[in-house]
Amino acid sequence: MAGKVAAPVAELTGPLAVLKEKFSEALSPGEFEGAVIKNENLVEVAKFMRDDLGYDYLSSVTGVDYPAANEVEVVYHAYSARHGLHNGKPLVFKARAPRDNSVVPSLVSVWPGADFQEREAWDLMGIKFEGHPNLRRILMWEGFAGHPLRKDWHEAYFEQDNKPFDSRWPGGHHTRAEDRVPLADNVAFPPGFDPTDFNSQAETTLVERARSVDVSELGQLVSSDGNGSGSGNGHIADAIQTDHLIVNLGPQHPSTHGVFRMVITLEGETILKLEPVMGYLHRNHEKIGERNTFIQNMPFTDRLDYIASMSNNLGYALAVEKLMKVTPPERAEYIRILMVELTRICNHMWAIGFLLNDLGAFFTPALYAIEERELVLDLFEAASGSRMMCNYMRFGGVARDLPEGWIEKCRDLVFNRLPKATDDLDHFLSENEIIRARCEGVGNLTAEQAVAYSAAGPLLRASGVPYDVRRAEPYSIYDRFDFDVAVRYHGDVYDRYLIRLDEIRQSIRILQQALDQMPGGGEIQAGKKQYQTRVPAGQAYGRVDGPKGELGFYVVSDGNPNPYRYHIRAPSFINLTALGEMCKGQKIADVVIILGSIDIVLGETDR
Repeated sequence: MAGKVAAPVAELTGPLAVLKEKFSEALSPGEFEGAVIKNENLVEVAKFMRDDLGYDYLSSVTGVDYPAANEVEVVYHAYSARHGLHNGKPLVFKARAPRDNSVVPSLVSVWPGADFQEREAWDLMGIKFEGHPNLRRILMWEGFAGHPLRKDWHEAYFEQDNKPFDSRWPGGHHTRAEDRVPLADNVAFPPGFDPTDFNSQAETTLVERARSVDVSELGQLVSSDGNGSGSGNGHIADAIQTDHLIVNLGPQHPSTHGVFRMVITLEGETILKLEPVMGYLHRNHEKIGERNTFIQNMPFTDRLDYIASMSNNLGYALAVEKLMKVTPPERAEYIRILMVELTRICNHMWAIGFLLNDLGAFFTPALYAIEERELVLDLFEAASGSRMMCNYMRFGGVARDLPEGWIEKCRDLVFNRLPKATDDLDHFLSENEIIRARCEGVGNLTAEQAVAYSAAGPLLRASGVPYDVRRAEPYSIYDRFDFDVAVRYHGDVYDRYLIRLDEIRQSIRILQQALDQMPGGGEIQAGKKQYQTRVPAGQAYGRVDGPKGELGFYVVSDGNPNPYRYHIRAPSFINLTALGEMCKGQKIADVVIILGSIDIVLGETDR
């Protein structure tokens, strides 16, 4: 069928065969390594996957639109995080619905981590998730017309579906679309919509939700002595008649790590409910990615998380390389490992520095962390030509070899300076009484909650779950290195700080081994360099354990130069799913450090 990837139907094996045996009428093999589940059985089958097969971790939820087939589908990737089952391999399954009645059951009741991801698929793809507790737009505003990731949706003054646009190449007769727009107002409103008389139903609903606090919870959240421990005989309202106060923190706030907003319901200074509000920076990265050619998307991955551009490059490269069935040369693999582990150190140094800033302690150690990061950026600039948006990875390798003297400078940094800098940070900060008093026992997230909410990276591992994609499902050449999966067990802000120190030390171990094993020469690119890549038809999910958690790219190719579907599993976005739970019962003064301990970047959150 036109527009849909045609592939042989795969045989169901392993856990999928178990599912087929138990739910014989509910499952059918798909044209991919997974199964299609009937909508009426989806929740029941999902519970069996979680409870009986051990797939306790729903990593990714992706909507795909197939107008030629008059169909939308939802693609799920589930893993075993706490039990370590199934050799780290995903259970991939899909649900499908007609485009004109795009309704699929919600899986939030099975995996709460589906919450924001289902809202995203509703917002951008128009797939309604029946039974979702709060199915509202999450990245677009409520007055927005249509669902922009649908294939037949076009923005105001639309030019073409795919790049390169005819107006720019090869003739080069480029005109700015904005020049054709009356009053430079590049907005299309829904029919009958009057922007001068607009009362946002979304804001009304948001305030109503903020007010709707279950009063039975108050005695647990706010004790009579006001310490939030729940150890008192009642809540403050028993002694003093109070109203709940609704407070907006952000979107313009110096400590929300970007244009991010939190709607907080308070009793006194204690948080009863917190709801994240995002999308202020949304630019429809995925729509842009589907109009770009495959290779044009590489520099766009940098902009997702400008603190971790090398890791972003690698995640996207792995997904496309799966479709191309390409293996990078040895030297390129080692260069990639050097770059992404240096990136992890950069990110964590920066995260620790900003956490100190959130604590109000922007003193010498914070500057010290930033100084070490600058030295790593010197290496990035020497190799890629850029300090932050590096655009260095390529399908099948890297853009260019390392310059002369690079390895020697890297060895000095990795063997001498970074270990000492990490020890110094530990010495200055870890036993600081103010840091411990502010961070210990604050923003707790249990192991069960972390897995249920699809938390990833340091947020997951600081809650006692030793799950790291580099170990669970090794990619690149990580299976050659000896390192430990860092884990802490209290799940509070303090452990999330410590876990980053732990991970810096493990990254240094990996870097030292990679430098010792580094091939002296050889190819850095599989095959010849290509400036227009045709990727075979198919679908693939490539993931890396980035500094902020699992970063995944789900890519569908129909054999053309542009991706048919390009979806990002953004850890900053999904990790925020647990923010409300982490802040419940805490003090308003602690919100900023709880948010800071997640370590989000809004370019990735909003995309």
